[in-house]
Amino acid sequence: MTYVKRNLEKLIDDFLAIFPVVLIVGARQTGKTTLAKMCRPDWRYFDLEKGRDYHFITNDFDFFFREYPEHLIIDEAQECPQLFRELRGVIDADRQRKGRFILTGSSSPELLKEISDSLAGRVGILEIGTLKMNEQAGQPLSDFYQLFTRPLQRDGVDLLRQLSVLTDDCLDYFFRGGYPEPVILQSEAAYYAWMDSYYKTYISTDIRRLYPRLDSIKYRRFIGMLAGLSGTIVNKAQLGRSIDTSEVTVRDYLDIADKSFLWRLIPSYENSTTKSVVKMPKGIYRDSGLLHYLLNISSRDQMVQSPTVGQNFESFIIEEILKGMQATMIPKWDYYYYRTRNGAEIDLILEGSFGLLPIEIKFGASTSIKQLTSLRRFIKERDLPFGIVINNAEEVMLLSETIVQVPIGCI
Repeated sequence: MTYVKRNLEKLIDDFLAIFPVVLIVGARQTGKTTLAKMCRPDWRYFDLEKGRDYHFITNDFDFFFREYPEHLIIDEAQECPQLFRELRGVIDADRQRKGRFILTGSSSPELLKEISDSLAGRVGILEIGTLKMNEQAGQPLSDFYQLFTRPLQRDGVDLLRQLSVLTDDCLDYFFRGGYPEPVILQSEAAYYAWMDSYYKTYISTDIRRLYPRLDSIKYRRFIGMLAGLSGTIVNKAQLGRSIDTSEVTVRDYLDIADKSFLWRLIPSYENSTTKSVVKMPKGIYRDSGLLHYLLNISSRDQMVQSPTVGQNFESFIIEEILKGMQATMIPKWDYYYYRTRNGAEIDLILEGSFGLLPIEIKFGASTSIKQLTSLRRFIKERDLPFGIVINNAEEVMLLSETIVQVPIGCI
């Protein structure tokens, strides 16, 4: 299969210069193994899902790490929680040595807990998503993310106005999503066969192994119904009634979907003087291709005419932006959405050392200033230098003194 250069490659190099261990986490089939091998092609590789490798490592940890004290890739590390405790001793025996191990892990809620308990301060953690648009197009990461390397000021508008559109037509990326293998497949039949297999494996193998007591039939129905709710606040009580289960169980299901990298929960922006702010999180499907598969949307025509195309596009853009942020060395940052009981809404808010940036997302090619009342008010109330609207336009444009239109192809 053709290798697609990933945005995270440089970040992995940077992290290996800082930490003894780098952990790459993400959903299955997002390219973790391929990325690790491409970054360090001469390192020894072991896969803990292979019985032989698992037995060799776990049979005698002391012997294994004496033979392989560095330059080691261990795949699917969540299969052996004891590995993290053993690694701690190996690392602490020579604490100043950096760049010794790359671990990968997927679909395991316990993985980060084990890492936190055993390797705190010794590991750099990177999350890999499905392919971002620029990766599929063979383009470098957009300069859009340079915006967040310093405090946001009015000169940020000048940076935005200099952005180039990386690709003319982004709707195909929106339609097909970003799982590497089906993206590369040329056959439409093969694409849908892969998606069908992936979904069934997620339900019947990954989730059943992690949660053996889970009612897999109800969870499958839940995942299917969740597809129609991407980009919205999920009414847990209503969803529970639909699948004949309790609100508590729905809450657990949402947590499972989030921690297995299928679904992303986006918290409400509550740092507000507005008392009417909605505090419930909203959620999005992380990959638009899988989302369209679950919605039985099998063509671009169906996609653009779907009644949920606006909220699905919003989910896609939010994930695109977060993938870009995760591929940078930007200091501590976080993401939110904003909604009040009066109907005012901001689709995405980024907050960090750079300040606060509100972002509205519109599917159309043009957006009138009348559609951006909530964004204008949010900017004015907080005295922000500017906000952004992302849509399917062809060029960066000032829509008002404080609102910049940025085409999807620029992010």
